[in-house]
Amino acid sequence: MPDTLTTDLLLKVLTALRDQVVGVRGTVVATADGLAVTADADGTHLESLAALSAATLSLGRRTAQEAGGRGVREVTTRWAMGYVVVLAIGDRALLTVLGDAGLDLATLQRVIPATIEQLESLLAADTLD
Repeated sequence: MPDTLTTDLLLKVLTALRDQVVGVRGTVVATADGLAVTADADGTHLESLAALSAATLSLGRRTAQEAGGRGVREVTTRWAMGYVVVLAIGDRALLTVLGDAGLDLATLQRVIPATIEQLESLLAADTLD
């Protein structure tokens, strides 16, 4: 797990994402196997969300393989009251973005590459296994 300084830096990146994108109501960083690392989210069961997000990304990758694709970077689920977007952070971690019905997907798509790069850099020195 990341040390306290790394966790604080991760939270700053997550807070910046919430501030930049209208409709983001929470974010979670987890390991690829579904263990919660840190979160900027209220009212969610962090461990369950981390595990389900890892399963969602894995299922998305497997579905893409069956369809002849590879390199899945994200899986988006839209529901009546909002969105859940699960994004790969390299091969070892993932980011889950919880959005309300007004989530600005265009802005999210524009800012997410830099966010993923920052998170990947911060996690690179830590052992997430």
